[in-house]
Amino acid sequence: MKTAVEKKKLYINGEWLEAKSYTVLRSPYSGEVLAEIPAAAREDVERAIAAAYEARRIMAKMPAHERAAILEKVVSLLQERAEEAARIIALEAAKPITTAKAEVARTIQTYKFAAEEAKRIYGETLPLDAAPGGENRIALTVREPIGVVGAITPFNFPMNLVAHKLGPAIASGNTVVLKPASQTPLSAYFIAELFEQAGLPKGALNVVTGSGKTVGDQIVADPRVSMVTFTGSPEVGIGIRNKAGLKRVTLELGSNSAVIIDEQVDVDRIVPRCVTGAFSFQGQVCISLQRIYVHEKRYEEFVEKFTVAAGQLKVGDPLDPATDVSALISEKDVERSLAWIEEAKQGGAVVALGGKRQGNILLPTVILETAPTMKVSCQEVFAPIVLINKVSSIDEAIELVNDSRYGLQAGIYTDNVHVAWEAAEKLHVGGVLINDIPTFRVDHMPYGGVKESGFGREGIRYAVEEMTELKLVIFNRNR
Repeated sequence: MKTAVEKKKLYINGEWLEAKSYTVLRSPYSGEVLAEIPAAAREDVERAIAAAYEARRIMAKMPAHERAAILEKVVSLLQERAEEAARIIALEAAKPITTAKAEVARTIQTYKFAAEEAKRIYGETLPLDAAPGGENRIALTVREPIGVVGAITPFNFPMNLVAHKLGPAIASGNTVVLKPASQTPLSAYFIAELFEQAGLPKGALNVVTGSGKTVGDQIVADPRVSMVTFTGSPEVGIGIRNKAGLKRVTLELGSNSAVIIDEQVDVDRIVPRCVTGAFSFQGQVCISLQRIYVHEKRYEEFVEKFTVAAGQLKVGDPLDPATDVSALISEKDVERSLAWIEEAKQGGAVVALGGKRQGNILLPTVILETAPTMKVSCQEVFAPIVLINKVSSIDEAIELVNDSRYGLQAGIYTDNVHVAWEAAEKLHVGGVLINDIPTFRVDHMPYGGVKESGFGREGIRYAVEEMTELKLVIFNRNR
């Protein structure tokens, strides 16, 4: 990052363009001005969509090996500039630098997976003579790019969640209009530079920053956009689906992920993992560990050891490699979190740790004896807050986990294989993790949820399926 305030430009049709108006981007931690960010007008978005629409034929005809080579070049460029990329994330998102470096490493993996998947977008053959009248006919399926993909991404993984949209879209021969989160546009512009250097055709990627109402709504409504892929809040996601009409839509929305602790597990072994799941990036992770249900026989021991470990986390500057927890993305989120903590206390919950702020940092907070109706339990906190509640049985814990409007991922720690299988069957979520926290994700696994956690799946191969149309071709050999 340069010391002088940089004035960024829109990236449309392979050109860097000035906007009519700009907004100031500030660090969530220090408040310093990081850059001036272009606020796209309707005509800018129109130009971006038109460019993507025109480029769609070029991308659709591009051989798979060429698409893969572009993605491989992005991987190489990002590896060379990994330190710079991590610093951008740390500054604009207040993500601790060690965690930011881990995100960059994952982003590299995501584009690697995309390069690999570009070469294996397969169809299948079907023996039509399995049905009467199908004699001497053979069918095959092919997957074709869907066209223009509108991608709307959140602040919390500003590089890797962009990669989960761009990677499969480019791999499958689509074009993209990308609207990054307003707080984290620098990561998106950085990646656009890499794709430009990697030789991506003009118009295949367009990055437009601005308000959701101006940019996002126009992307969703435009008939030239064939698919919208969105990661963010359920409220916005539901609005997108209502406006999208017959467009393909993939939504990765909210969560309040939970883990169950069975009675026979080794508490010392799992506490550090649970602390990581609850407080990584200040809890601003879609699958952050928010609720912990512990069997009554291990409850006191778990609470004591977890609270001690959480209290040892270092808070401070995101650029300090020792920092575990830094500022929330905005002061408004700090105030909301404190209000939810106060509501829980008024309802009889016990704050065992934290519950206070230092500037825009909310100290790691542990809350006990919460009711399912409290906001810290039934909504998504997106903050360094975790609840620990006592249960008398695994069945009770499963019921409590399922008593949620969300269903992204859930975990269970148990040494009993029968309990593990029962949890896998009964937990109403998109992913069940046995002997791990729900915060685990690698970038090629199918990832997505049920209920208000959204629908559709990410994970490169699965996203490619979402971003392509299945076409059936039948040969009639009867003469």
